[in-house]
Amino acid sequence: MPEGDWTAAQLSLPAVWRQVAAALAGTGGGATAGWDLRRIGAIDYLGALTFWEHWGRQWPAHLEASDEQRAMLERVAALPQTPPARGPRGFLGQMDDFGVGVLGAMAQVRDFLRLMGQLLLDFLRLLRAPQAGPWRDFSGSLYRIGAQALPITALVGFLIGVVLAYLMSQVLRQFGAEAFIVNILGLALIRELGPLLGAVLIAGRSGSAITAQIGVMRVTEELDAMRVLGIAPGFRLVMPRALALGIAMPLIAAWTTLAALLGGMLAADITLGITPAFFLEALPKVVRVSNLTLAMGKSVLFGVSIALIACHFGLRVKPNTESLGQGTTASVVASITAVILIDALIAVLFKSVGL
Repeated sequence: MPEGDWTAAQLSLPAVWRQVAAALAGTGGGATAGWDLRRIGAIDYLGALTFWEHWGRQWPAHLEASDEQRAMLERVAALPQTPPARGPRGFLGQMDDFGVGVLGAMAQVRDFLRLMGQLLLDFLRLLRAPQAGPWRDFSGSLYRIGAQALPITALVGFLIGVVLAYLMSQVLRQFGAEAFIVNILGLALIRELGPLLGAVLIAGRSGSAITAQIGVMRVTEELDAMRVLGIAPGFRLVMPRALALGIAMPLIAAWTTLAALLGGMLAADITLGITPAFFLEALPKVVRVSNLTLAMGKSVLFGVSIALIACHFGLRVKPNTESLGQGTTASVVASITAVILIDALIAVLFKSVGL
């Protein structure tokens, strides 16, 4: 005759569960023996399921139990023995899945466009009353996104410049065109690699942080509290980060480009004998200023896009930790993809600028 409490709080203890398993194994009768559960103090779903599985998912020949115990056992017995197997998806099922995916994508686009419109309205609100702007949030975001990212972007940019100069030197030496390494490094780093490299690093570093911050606010219900207090999340969360990234991204791109040029200049001096003085003298002649202007302009677009995508996925996080991880991952992937697509589009549209 089992006794005591058969609840999840008791059965989850390893020592208690070992005793219960040994006691049930000692009965050996399963559903063929008589069972008296009236000496059990309390029983919940886990306890009833333990008995039901031991009985082979069938009622014993003789059972003595209280009304509450029998009701719990009947609830467990009413559950299906195995989950229904999902058959192969036919053409209509595949079309249904495709339709659900399309609707989900359209919902994503709708929410993102709404976020862009809200950012524009919040910016106009800031222009009307700049003294009421969230400047503390803006300055904090600018410091975390900009100043704290300088070491890693400089290191990566320097190494990219060294690698690119070393590889190019091996090719140019074969044709006796060592001096053209200034053209290659200057145009590639200033126009493309500097802004793109900085944007990718910021998307992985700061974009994920923004999504995680807003996602945690969703999990802890801080966003709901802001709405109850009448605080617009777009004005206090999205706009400061978008402005900070829009301002910091060109500066980070210029910083990364300078570090990459420094690395390329040193590597060119070591491998080809191109002195830093010749490099600095020839660079303004072979790379027009319009390339730098184009790089800074698209860096602003990179920064705003990364901020909007990060805030978009952060606001879509559901109040659970699994959704937080998925949203952060999706934010980084979408930000990097958007940066590359924007860069490719600008390269096609402005192919005649600075060349």
